[in-house]
Amino acid sequence: MSSAPPAPEPVFSTRRQFLAGMVLALSNFMVVLDLTIANVSIPHISGNLGISLDQGTWIITSYAVAEAVCVPLTGWLSQRVGVVKLFIFAMAGFGLFSLLCGMSVTLGMLVACRIGQGLCGAPLMPMSQTLMIRVFPPEKRGAAAGIWAMTTLLGPAMGPIIGGGGRDNQSGDCVFLAHTPVAAACTAAAWFLLRPAETPTRIVPIDGIGVMLLVFWIGCLQLLLDLGRDRDWFGSPLIVALAIMAFIGFLVFVIWELTEEHPAVDLRIFRYRGFTSGVFTLALSFGAYFASIVVIPQWLQTSLGYTATDAGLVTAMTAMTAITTAPIAAKLMTKVDPRLLISSSVVWLGLMTLVRTTWTSGIDFWTMAIPQLAQGFAMPFFIVPLTALSLNGLRPDETASGAGLQNFLRTMAIAVSTALALTIWGDAQRTAQNDLVGVLDPGETMTKLQGSGFGLEQARQVIGNLVGQEATTLAVDYTFFVTAIVLFVAAAVVWIAPRTKGPTDLSNVH
Repeated sequence: MSSAPPAPEPVFSTRRQFLAGMVLALSNFMVVLDLTIANVSIPHISGNLGISLDQGTWIITSYAVAEAVCVPLTGWLSQRVGVVKLFIFAMAGFGLFSLLCGMSVTLGMLVACRIGQGLCGAPLMPMSQTLMIRVFPPEKRGAAAGIWAMTTLLGPAMGPIIGGGGRDNQSGDCVFLAHTPVAAACTAAAWFLLRPAETPTRIVPIDGIGVMLLVFWIGCLQLLLDLGRDRDWFGSPLIVALAIMAFIGFLVFVIWELTEEHPAVDLRIFRYRGFTSGVFTLALSFGAYFASIVVIPQWLQTSLGYTATDAGLVTAMTAMTAITTAPIAAKLMTKVDPRLLISSSVVWLGLMTLVRTTWTSGIDFWTMAIPQLAQGFAMPFFIVPLTALSLNGLRPDETASGAGLQNFLRTMAIAVSTALALTIWGDAQRTAQNDLVGVLDPGETMTKLQGSGFGLEQARQVIGNLVGQEATTLAVDYTFFVTAIVLFVAAAVVWIAPRTKGPTDLSNVH
C-alpha cells in the first residue's frame, strides 16, 4: 500500500510530552470505554424507548460495526489530511455525536448517532497510538506504548461501572452526554499541544469499490446477526437472503482486494503466519471475553435485581487487578516466548470462565467478583504481547495495514460476539425453561404456596417467576461454557505463529 513520506521527528519538552500523553491516553480510553459503557444501561434505555432488550443490543453493535468499517480507512485519511488534523476532527465529531446520542428519543435516531460515534471513534485509537510514538522520543516509547495498551485494556472493563453509576444516579442518557465535555477538552488540548507532531499530506488513491463492498457485506452480516434471534434464523426468507448476500459480498470483496493495486484493506498480509494466527487469536479471545461483559450486567439487572452500578462493579473487578500485572507483562515480553505468555493467559481466562459455569441464582456479590479479580491478573499477558506477535515480521510499509486489520478484526469480533452471546443465551433459556417445566410438579408446589397464604394467581406468578429466573441462570452458565471452549481454542491457535525475531517497529502504525 502507498505510504506518506517520512515526517520529521518533532521535539517536545518534557512537560509537553506529559500533557500530550495524558490527552492521548484519555482520548483512547474514552473511545474504548464507549464499547461497553452502554451495556449496563441497555435495560433502562430500552424501557425509555419502548423496545425489547434484543433491539437494545443494536446500541452496542451499531457502534462496533461502524468503527470496524472505518478503521481500515484510517491510513488513507491520515495521509490526505494529516495525523493531527484527523485526530482533532475525529475527536470533535465523537463529542458531537455523543451529545446527539444523549438527546435521542427513538431507537432509529440513537442507532444512527451511535454509527456516527463509531465512524468518528475509529480513527482515534490508531491515531492516538501513532501520536504517542511521535510525541515521545525513542527511549520513552516503550513506556508510552504500555500506557496506551493499558487504556485499551481498562476501557472495556471500566465501562460497565461508569455507565452503571451514571444510570443509577442520573439516567441512561447521561452515559453519552458525559462524553461531550471530555471530548471538547481533548479537542482543545490536542489543538494546542499536538500541532508540532503533524505529518505531511499528499493525495493518494482510494479504493472506493472496496469500501462499498466492505460496508455491504459487514452490514448484511450484522443485520443477519441482530434480526436472526427474532426471526427464527434460517426459517426466515429475509435471514436466508441476508446470509447469501453477506457470503457473496465477502467473496467478491476478498477477490477485489487481492487484485486491487491500492486496496482499502490489504489482505495480502495474511500470507504471514504470525500475523494470521495472532489476529485470529485476538479476535477469538477478545470476542469471548467481551461476551461476558455483555451478558453479566444484563443478567444481574434483569434477573437478580442488581442496580446498574453494582452490576457494573462486578464486571469492572477485572480492571483492578490488571493494573498490577501490566508492568510485569511488559518486562517478560523480552525474556519469554510471547506465544507462551499469550497461550497461558488465555487458558487462565478459560478456566475463570469455567468457574462461572457454577453460578446460581442465589450467588452473592463476592463469589462473582473473585473469578473477575483472578481473571484480571492474566489480561496484560494476553493483550500486550499480541501486538508484537502479530506485527513482528511484517515489512515496515505493511505495519500500518497490519495494525488496521488487527483493530478491524477486534471490533468485528466484539459486534459478532455480542449478537452470538445473546442468541446462545436466549436459546439456552428457552430450552432450560422447557426442561424445568417438564420436571416440576406444579400441583404439589401450588398446594404448598396456597397453604402459606398465596392466592391462586399469586401462586402461579411465583412459580412462573421462579422457573424464569432459574432458566435464565442456567442459560448464563451454558453461555459461559461455550465461551470457555472458544478461549481454549484460541490458546491453541496462537502456537501456529513462529517465534518472534527481534523488536517490532511500530513507527509506521496508524
